[in-house]
Amino acid sequence: MSSVKKTSVMNKDPQVQGVFYDQESKKLEKIDTSVYENSVSASQAVAERIARLVKDKAAKGEYAVLGLATGSTPTGLYDLLVQMHQKGELSFKNVITFNLDEYYPINPESLQSYIRFMKEHLFDHIDIDPANIHIPDGSLPREQVAAYCSGYEDAIDKLGGIDLQILGIGRTGHIGFNEPGSTLQSKTRLIRLDKITRMDAASDFFGEENVPQKAITMGVGTIMKAKKVLLMAWGEGKAPVIKEAVEGLVKDSIPASFLQQHPDAEIILDKAAAAELTRFKTPWLVDLPHWTDELRKKAVIWLSEKMNKVILKLTNEDYNEYGMSELLVDQGPAENINVRVFNELQHTITGWPGGKPKADDSQRPERAEPHPKRVVIFSPHPDDDVISMGGTLIRLVDQGHEVHVAYQTSGNIAVFDDDVLRFVDFAVDFDEKFDESKSQSQSMFKKIKEFIEQKQPGQVDLPEIQVIKGMIRRGEAKAACRYCGVKMENVHFLDMPFYETGTVKKKPLGEEDVKIITDLLQEVKPHQVYAAGDLSDPHGTHRVCLEAIFRSIHGMKGKADWLKDTYVWLYRGAWQEWDVAEIEMAVPIGPRELMQKRRAIFKHQSQKDRALFPGNDSREFWQRAEDRNQATAVLYDHLGLPEYEAIEAFVRWKF
Repeated sequence: MSSVKKTSVMNKDPQVQGVFYDQESKKLEKIDTSVYENSVSASQAVAERIARLVKDKAAKGEYAVLGLATGSTPTGLYDLLVQMHQKGELSFKNVITFNLDEYYPINPESLQSYIRFMKEHLFDHIDIDPANIHIPDGSLPREQVAAYCSGYEDAIDKLGGIDLQILGIGRTGHIGFNEPGSTLQSKTRLIRLDKITRMDAASDFFGEENVPQKAITMGVGTIMKAKKVLLMAWGEGKAPVIKEAVEGLVKDSIPASFLQQHPDAEIILDKAAAAELTRFKTPWLVDLPHWTDELRKKAVIWLSEKMNKVILKLTNEDYNEYGMSELLVDQGPAENINVRVFNELQHTITGWPGGKPKADDSQRPERAEPHPKRVVIFSPHPDDDVISMGGTLIRLVDQGHEVHVAYQTSGNIAVFDDDVLRFVDFAVDFDEKFDESKSQSQSMFKKIKEFIEQKQPGQVDLPEIQVIKGMIRRGEAKAACRYCGVKMENVHFLDMPFYETGTVKKKPLGEEDVKIITDLLQEVKPHQVYAAGDLSDPHGTHRVCLEAIFRSIHGMKGKADWLKDTYVWLYRGAWQEWDVAEIEMAVPIGPRELMQKRRAIFKHQSQKDRALFPGNDSREFWQRAEDRNQATAVLYDHLGLPEYEAIEAFVRWKF
């Protein structure tokens, strides 16, 4: 039996976030949807299904025909399949694969080619017959594409169709590269990519201008002919489109919604991707939930926003109208519930993120003592600290705490080549002005300039260029720390090895990465740790950096006495903010402090005006941060709490 922890299955579901889910709670979902604790356990469940299919087919002397996807979503699945093979648990000799899509035009050896992706993540590590691998050819002459696509369809049909099709989903709701407007009857073909899809792919191609305009993709009709379909999605960023695909109407503007008409389709999610589904977001609208403290708080905040009333003005009638009559019976009347939730929110607010010394801390999120505290702020990239919690950082320093900032990665791939040339020109001029023996350095600078002039999009930088880009970001981080008042001896550049590949694709998190985190924590023995809980980071770096911290702390439990007195606070950054119902510490930021935070962000000049990897948001990072912080303050105000200029929000990880 599988050991995977599944948090939402048919009929008998374990509890997730204190809510018991049964079939009634899933009544708005038009596709069978399974939700797992995280992407790891979800990928494990899918890997076991694939293994079972392959073995069953092998026992019958048959081929298993798999439809495969690319992108960040299935990489964990492929890692697990490779592990199964390397342990001798699974052979792929009886497997035939068909990939969904490929960019067009593209060289098969290009860093962004899906042929290369599949080789690196799966095919080069298993015993599949190369003749059984089918991936659309993005290097064909234009006049040959139509015939090739027709042949791709024929090859699938001759095998009796695809036994199991794996899918991801794009923000536009596309499956494969079937963009909005694709029809239910569409077959394998050449299509033009949607602007949002190209924007999302920009980081892989080092700029949107380098993303191909077109792609070859299996059609919706091709996918619908598969005997079984599993669509996987991870992270908060996919939650809105998942809700539309699962609970909305079938429409060609959301191609994934066509799966509602498939006889055997299933959606596989982690909790974050499921967050917008009704049974998670507002379960009281579809079922009678078990009213935990957390769910009560979430429901009252939702009702306040829905009714456009401050919390203390909600009435019994408001609760009854929106499916909360059972809450009134259990914990009512409305006035009692209102006061209770209002006080819970009020107690999250503190101007003393490190704790207020010699004060009653019974209703505060942080302890009064010890004071001052030793604090470690982990920053995945060299600017996440000031972008995400710059106001809190400045306040911790001003209130006398020993603040350490640890930059987990160099962030070197996010520097434009023009910035390298600017610093190289400075170095050349410096040599000419002050250095007599400059022949060696000038030779290196010439080599760098020549490389950049001939560099292809996505090409890995020379080691010297990677070092220079890292130095640029390191210098900016130091400038920001100086501005915030952090002592230079408390600024740590960890350069975790998983990141240092020179490409967007990183190595798996290793023990060396975790040891680096552990060594720093053992050295400082902090009373507070701040870490990035922003898992919507499109490149996955935040997710890996957070996992390293979690693994480090779990590894020290029971071995480090100081850890018993450590609070771990999670912040979010440029991509998303905590829901108000989740916030456990809200630090108000005044107009002066907000301007200080902006100036600290401005010290990161290589990321100013236009970042190399902006994601799907065109605003500058300082604008995103201010808008997010001010929006949180507005939400608190609308709920009836004091009105602040801005608020930085944190959730405590209780390890």
